[in-house]
Parts: sequence; C-alpha cells; structure tokens
Amino acid sequence: MQKTLKGVVDFTGVGLHSGYPSHMSVKPAPAGTGIVFKRTDLPETPEIKALYSNVADTRNCTCIAAASGAAVSTIEHIMAALAVAEINNAVIEVDNLETPIMDGSGKIFYEALLKTGCVEQDVPEKFLKITKEVVFADDKGCRISLSPAEDFYVDFEIDFPSKIVGHQTFSGRITPEVFASEIAPCRTFCEKYQVDYLQSIGLIKGGSLENAVVLDGEKILNPEGFRVKNECVNHKVLDAVGDMFTSGFRLKGHLRAFKTGHYHNNELLKILFSDKANYEIVEA
Repeated sequence: MQKTLKGVVDFTGVGLHSGYPSHMSVKPAPAGTGIVFKRTDLPETPEIKALYSNVADTRNCTCIAAASGAAVSTIEHIMAALAVAEINNAVIEVDNLETPIMDGSGKIFYEALLKTGCVEQDVPEKFLKITKEVVFADDKGCRISLSPAEDFYVDFEIDFPSKIVGHQTFSGRITPEVFASEIAPCRTFCEKYQVDYLQSIGLIKGGSLENAVVLDGEKILNPEGFRVKNECVNHKVLDAVGDMFTSGFRLKGHLRAFKTGHYHNNELLKILFSDKANYEIVEA
C-alpha cells in the first residue's frame, strides 16, 4: 500500500549555494499526492511536484520549478531518503530556494524519516517497471541506461584523474540495509580548485568541510577522511536514487551509469517516458 509519514519531520541548515538559512518541513499527505514541494517564503506558497518533467536545472544539483518560476533546488538527497523509506506521499515545505544541505549526504534525512515512521494508506502502491532497455549517452563518453529487472539495482562507475578517487564502482540491489550503511552517509565531493572557482562566481557560499568532501590533489582536506569505502561513487548512487524517484514511482529496473550526473539522469527519464513500450505501471 502507499505510505506517508506518521508525523512532521523538520530540518534546519543552510543552502549550499546561497549560504542562506533554510528550514524544511516534511509533512504527511493524502494517498495519491506524490512528493510535492511548497515554497512557504513566496506569495501564495506555490507548489511544485517533484517530477522529472518539472526539472529546470541540473547544474551541480537537481532543481525543480513551477510555471510561475518558483523553484526548489538540491532536492536529490531528500528524494533518495524518501524513496528508500518507502514514503510515497509527502508535502515538503521550504522557506528558501534551496533545501538545507545538512552534512552533504542523505544520512540525516533518512534516519529522521525512519525515526518518525510511516503509515499505510488505503490505496495500493504502484511501481515503475522497466520493460525495454533505454539508453542516454552524451558526446563525452558518459552513458546511462535502464533495463528490465524485478527489483531496483544500480551499477555505477566513475573515473577521476585524482588517485585519491580514481576508478570506483558500485554494484548492488538498493535495499534499506545497503542504503543505510553504504549510500546514505556518502557526502557530496569536489576538488579544491572547483570550490575556488564556484565561490568566485558566487556559488557554494554555504559549502564547507562540514557538508562536503574536498579533495586537494592527492589529499583529502576533511580531517576525518572518507566515511565509507568508495564514498565518491556511492554519493553518485545516492544522487541517482533521488533523481530516479522524480519518475513519480519506486523502480523495478536495473540502472547502469558510467561517469554520469543529474543531467544524464533527467535525460534518461525523458527518453523512458517518451514511449509507453519502455515501461509498465504495476502493483507489487
């Protein structure tokens, strides 16, 4: 059956790019609502459904927007936590353009959702079942695909010049146990030169070693080091799980990705839904 939260879950932090304080409340919602973001700081509190068709920007995060122009950015981490916590219906109130970045991972979101708990609703949950392989590739050699499977599996591969990251892979079924231990704790990461550039153009004003892994050549600047083995590729899996939930459903399919990001995730969903032969909407 579809599920929603037992109660309200609140998060307070800063927006990664603006550096402004951000408060987010995840609230129960009726069956059939889906995941809806609401900008409480804007007149008439506009609502934006967390759907791939509403994605307006994929540079450095996933940003959704309404026709009015109202937007919410960096939704991917809370979306991943909701998907694996099996929360189908929620209204997420945000008082800023950005969700709070918290520690740069999905860990705080996921643990808070589990602690609050969920309730079953009186409508069956439906899943997105992939029936035909769909592929998106760009001209830089990045490739992502979805193919048929009876559960949600991910194979992800990254390859960075830095030896501290280098070639990393993740392969497995996305279970609550795997998500909690291997994926949710993994933080966003970047090179120090990228930080310097982004800050020079007015971005990541809220970024720090408290919410990102920062690499400098062959060194990691965070005193605690990596949280888990292959934290970098596993964070890309976290992002992909969240972005796939903008399909509006939990998945029955096998996601394979090579050196991809938010843009590729969104383009893949556009291709998937462009032809009804690619998928079925099924009950468990």
